[in-house]
Amino acid sequence: MAMNQDNASPLATRKIPALPRAWRALGLGLLCGASTCWAELVPLDGIAAIVNEDVVMKSELIAHTDQYYQQIQRQAAQQQQRQQTPPKEALVSQVLDKLILDRIQLAMAERAGIKVGDEELNDALQRSAEQQNLSFDEFVAMAHNDGLSLTQLRTQFRQDMLIGRVQQGMVKRRIEISDQEVDNFLNSEEGQLMTSPDLNVGHLLLALPTSANPTELDAILQQAGKLRQQAIDSDDFRNVAIVHSRGPNALKGGDLGWRKAIQLPPLFSEALTKLEPGEISPPLQSDAGIHLLKLYERRGGGEQLIQQTEIRHILVKPNEILTKEDALEKISQLRARIVAGEDFGDIAREFSEDPGTALKGGELGWSTSGQFVPIFESTAAGLDVDQMSEPVFSQFGWHIIQVTGRRSQDFSETLITNQARNALGQRKYAEELPIWLQEIRSEAFVEIKQ
Repeated sequence: MAMNQDNASPLATRKIPALPRAWRALGLGLLCGASTCWAELVPLDGIAAIVNEDVVMKSELIAHTDQYYQQIQRQAAQQQQRQQTPPKEALVSQVLDKLILDRIQLAMAERAGIKVGDEELNDALQRSAEQQNLSFDEFVAMAHNDGLSLTQLRTQFRQDMLIGRVQQGMVKRRIEISDQEVDNFLNSEEGQLMTSPDLNVGHLLLALPTSANPTELDAILQQAGKLRQQAIDSDDFRNVAIVHSRGPNALKGGDLGWRKAIQLPPLFSEALTKLEPGEISPPLQSDAGIHLLKLYERRGGGEQLIQQTEIRHILVKPNEILTKEDALEKISQLRARIVAGEDFGDIAREFSEDPGTALKGGELGWSTSGQFVPIFESTAAGLDVDQMSEPVFSQFGWHIIQVTGRRSQDFSETLITNQARNALGQRKYAEELPIWLQEIRSEAFVEIKQ
């Protein structure tokens, strides 16, 4: 029976108030003598930085630095780089900057109620393994070699996905693309070359304070020139970027990966057109700072056909009354009726909970790669024409997916317009992301401890 507080036994367990996170991270040691026990605080950890109402612990900074250092060493071994990797100590400030920005963005995700479900997380882990031509077990084993348990790996992936969604939501709302901009782009020489080459690019950014005077600007430009020469002399742009860059991809050696020239900021694409593979650009100035670019490879160009898929689906959503398991049972029964001979379109019109497609028999029309959420798209990609999927769960609910056609399509006027708008959006996104990151960093309360 529950005991009334007034009559509670003096030996009853009393709830201890929760301590703030910073104090919870400090150990409480007890020094006990023969007849008396004295308590004193013995720090088992320390605070590397205070970020608004959160903290970055020294143990966390050390662990992440070790992790990135092991990744750099493994990548150097895989690429058979002869150059010496940078010392671990040189990574500390880079890793701390990343952890500070991560804290700020994760807090934004929490305030906005952004979530990443377990199934989405599982799909992301599986795709990452497949992209590296690894089985899931091999992928987990590689993480273990970097000092990550499966739980830590899942936490890191979940946080990366949350941060990606925050960036997409916050940066994209800053971007506006007018019809006139699209027309101007399509009328330009660049717009007419929609099949521009793919570029494999490295990037190094030196931050430039918004209030920098000419003397400070000149000093940063001189530093960029020295770093450029250092990268040329050592033939090791990645290690120079790891140590000195303040760009979003610094800890990856500044690698931007393969990008369409039209998807890069004009400042970048114009400079890269003048480079041969292996060359490094002169210092380039933008609102975000001073940039150095290395062109690793160039490929492609010429006309391409766009692969399109015609898809229809039926959606059943879990809700307060219908559990996820009940929703799966319902959509499985609908699938069984279609297999037994009932018309897919008729079932979709009667039962699908996607208001945008239900009245059209579930028809989504012709689509191109990247148009749907990953689990939906990967499922559709694995289907033959007229084949129907098993029930698959996305962030929207349970789907039955059927591919009704595939074709290779030349650029239509609508498709070209959409591609131009998408290219302009990605370009503006690349320009805005580092500026936005600097803004949220400057607006946050950050105290770095010694």
